[in-house]
Parts: sequence; structure tokens; C-alpha cells
Amino acid sequence: MAGLNRVGTDWREWLPIRVWRDDGTWSVDWCRFGAQPLREPFFYDSVETALRHPFNQAFRQRTDVQALLDWQSHSPGTPPTAFIFHASRCGSTLMARMLSQLDSHTVLSEPPPLDALLRATYTHPVTAEQQVAWIRALLGAYGQRRRGDERALVIKLDAWNIFELPLLRRCFPDTPWLFLYRDPLEIAVSHLHSPGRHMVPGLIGPSPLAMPSDQAALLSRPEFIARTLGSLLAAGLEQCRRHGGLAVNYEELPDAVTGRLAPLLALDPVDAATTLAGARHHAKRPGEVFEQDHTRKRQAADDATREQVERWALQPYLALESLRAEQRSQAATLA
Repeated sequence: MAGLNRVGTDWREWLPIRVWRDDGTWSVDWCRFGAQPLREPFFYDSVETALRHPFNQAFRQRTDVQALLDWQSHSPGTPPTAFIFHASRCGSTLMARMLSQLDSHTVLSEPPPLDALLRATYTHPVTAEQQVAWIRALLGAYGQRRRGDERALVIKLDAWNIFELPLLRRCFPDTPWLFLYRDPLEIAVSHLHSPGRHMVPGLIGPSPLAMPSDQAALLSRPEFIARTLGSLLAAGLEQCRRHGGLAVNYEELPDAVTGRLAPLLALDPVDAATTLAGARHHAKRPGEVFEQDHTRKRQAADDATREQVERWALQPYLALESLRAEQRSQAATLA
């Protein structure tokens, strides 16, 4: 990787791929993407694709975090159009993939640099003012018009970032957002089969979602997953109520993307066919045709899992469903 580089650099074709603290200094790792669209399931997949090019591998650049601020001052970029929060395994990757089919939309799917800055204060002496400035500058770098025709920037966050939503709202108070969720039994079965990072004790690092290790060690896998899922759903419910988020159930996808969510996601009527084409294949395995899996997941749940999900996650799920019904009724009244 090249040495520290900040002054006089045009970062229009570059994206931050890592933000970290080293020896007391916050640094940024940049990779050249050129006009490469971000159409992979996750941002780290897009990074891997970009780094396959020998130039990009050899000439990655490292700067201090001030470079982000300098670049934002010179070229602010497209501000965020919408934020997608979610309870995990509930269609958020599908939604991101659908939107990424559009040349008009830049879609960032769980970019690690944003997660690092949102959770920086949990482990490092960073002020709230620094966090806000750095996050704004980071998304300014992601919002550059690398291809020239982009008009929207949509960010899908990690599931645990629902707890950092107030900070993100401070950075971008006018950006609309939604919280996507699903029947908790179906989510739990998915994580039992192949657990996400936040469903393995100690793996995500410091977070309000993380359970103390001594407490987690006493729980069965179904109970740990159900309790973690219940915390996510309860947080989503609270944040929707406090900060005006739109509650969206997986059952509404994919049609809701081009229907009731179209204004929030800055979609034009002409975008519908292209966007819906992105729903034909599995979101995380694009080579496979998408198939509904409600029945299969529910049949795979054993009694222990059903009991724990009902105990820890069913109530916030039902409350989200009630909120969603209220929001849809209000929208129909205003239409």
C-alpha cells in the first residue's frame, strides 16, 4: 500500500474501504473503483472485485482522516437519499440488490467504514462532534458521481446499527429511513442454520446489542438468538416511534420497493421494471433463482426455538406490525 497521501489528491474515482485507529491516529484506506458500479450483495464483495485489478491492489492509498474532511469541502457529493435499517435475514439485501440495478442509484450495502465510525466511541476517545464530521465526510466520499449519472445514494446498514440511529440522524436529520423486519421465527431459523456475526457471542465487538459473555455462556443457541433478535426488533420499534422511521415487513417485498416505498427511495415509474428484475435471483447468491422459503423455515423450527422466539421476540414483532398498520392507514388518509 502506498504511504500517507492527503494533499492535492482528487478522490472522485476512489472509495474508502477501511477506517481504523492506529497508534492514536485515525486512518483511511482508499481503493480506486473508477466507474465500477456497486452491484455485489455487500460492499466488501465490491471491494474484493475492485482489488482483483493489479493497479488497484498495488496503488491503494492510505491517508489520515483529515483527507475525508478536505475532500468533502472540495467535493461534497450526493447527500444520502435513504437509509435501510433491518432486523437481519429479512430482505434488506434483496432490497439493496434491486436498487443497485439502477445506474441512477449508488447503493452501499453494510460498508465496514461506516460501522467503524458509528461505533467509534465504544472503544476510542472520539468526540460526538468528530463522529458527526467524519460520518458526513465519509458518506460524501461515497456519494461522488463516479459514472456521472447518479442522483441517489442509499445506504443499507448492519443490523446492530439500529442502536446508532440517533447519531446518524444527527448527521443527516432530513434523510428518510425505514426498518425492515420479518416473522421472528423465520429469522431465528436462518441464524440457527448459518449464524450472522451478531448471533455469535462476542463476535461483533462493543455494541448495545452485545450480551455480556458470562451471560451469553449460560444460554442455549435458540435462546441467545431469540433474545438478540428480540432486542433488535424492540430497538427498531422504539426508533421508528421516536424518529419517524417507516416500518416495512418482508412480506411486502418486492412489490413495495416500486410501490409505497418508491418516493422514499427516489424511484421514478420508469425504474420499476429494472428494479424488479433484481428480485428474480437470490440476493446473496445471485447465480440462483429466488424462491420463497416461508414454509421451509417454519417447518425447520423445533419446539425449543418456537418457545424462545415466542418468549423474547414475538411481542416487539407484533408491536411493529401494529405500527405498520397505523402508518399505512395514515398514508392512505393523506393520499
